[in-house]
Amino acid sequence: MIDLICGARPNFMKVDPIIRSLKTPVRLVHTGQHYDYSMSGSFFDQLGLPRPDINLGVGSSTVTVQTAEIMKAYEPVFIQGKPDAVVVVGDVNSTLACVLTAVRYSTPTVHVEAGLRSFDRTMPEEINRLLTDQISDMLLITSSEARDNLLREGRPESAISMVGNPMIDTLFRLLPEAEKIAVPEGDYGLVTLHRPGNVDEREKLGEILRALGSLSPVKLVFPAHPRTVKNMEKWGLSRIIPDNLEIVKPMDYLKFIRHQQGAAVVITDSGGVQEETSVMGVPCVTVRPNTERPVTCTLGTNILCPEPGGISDAVREQIDKRPGEPPVIPMWDGKAGSRIADVIERLLK
Repeated sequence: MIDLICGARPNFMKVDPIIRSLKTPVRLVHTGQHYDYSMSGSFFDQLGLPRPDINLGVGSSTVTVQTAEIMKAYEPVFIQGKPDAVVVVGDVNSTLACVLTAVRYSTPTVHVEAGLRSFDRTMPEEINRLLTDQISDMLLITSSEARDNLLREGRPESAISMVGNPMIDTLFRLLPEAEKIAVPEGDYGLVTLHRPGNVDEREKLGEILRALGSLSPVKLVFPAHPRTVKNMEKWGLSRIIPDNLEIVKPMDYLKFIRHQQGAAVVITDSGGVQEETSVMGVPCVTVRPNTERPVTCTLGTNILCPEPGGISDAVREQIDKRPGEPPVIPMWDGKAGSRIADVIERLLK
């Protein structure tokens, strides 16, 4: 039996293709790291995703406390189940916490999306990535840059396997269903921002809202997290929301990828959105000074925008050069799940 760990909603998009491809029995463990209003039964039913076998229900806290609480909650579950391997994805606190637990019991570990680096140690995710990759047995990568990073950090070539991007498997599987959903007529942009550096600082959030207003008459749709809306109200920023910016409730996955697909441009700070837009050939502006997914800039449709003041120029540049055909990124072909399953099955032998 394999323990497959999820800590947040995007993790389920990544593990689904793996579960579909594995022959070995899987125990799906949801740590409950991120409370998500949309993680209801309908979420799993709509997307055809498996429900977790175990929910640790850890909840939110500081990075340090949460990591410790996940380890405390997972250890008895681990001991009871005695998995033959533990597979983690991404870079959330659950990723590191569950690998640490498994390693202490000398159980083989697999990290999917290994080797991604922003080179910004102020990001908790970067610390999680660095530490997880140092102690995991198998490192499954989505791009060649990840291999270079891991080799530079002293990991052996034999531990690294290029498998592609499992989240793109899920995108390809569900996009035909999503295409039935209506989107705004004419050109529009999609905005998705959630990182603390962008939405938890009053001055920065105000600058972003003003920059979005400068894009008028381009209509922008912003499915805002409740935390972001609360911050706007608390800081009196609601009064400067521009007329061209429509703030809507968070979208479910199908509606969101359909709005990405139909957008003239996407403005984001999300790693996953950088990948999805690249595969769909949609211009993307990432409001960050760095990215752990540089392949989305070199081969994809993404550009970085370090400061809000540059959003207007970056968006207009991206709209002007929208590609005719989606770019091809090696192994982002909808078959990552089967490659990952092959690596895991070989490890268990």
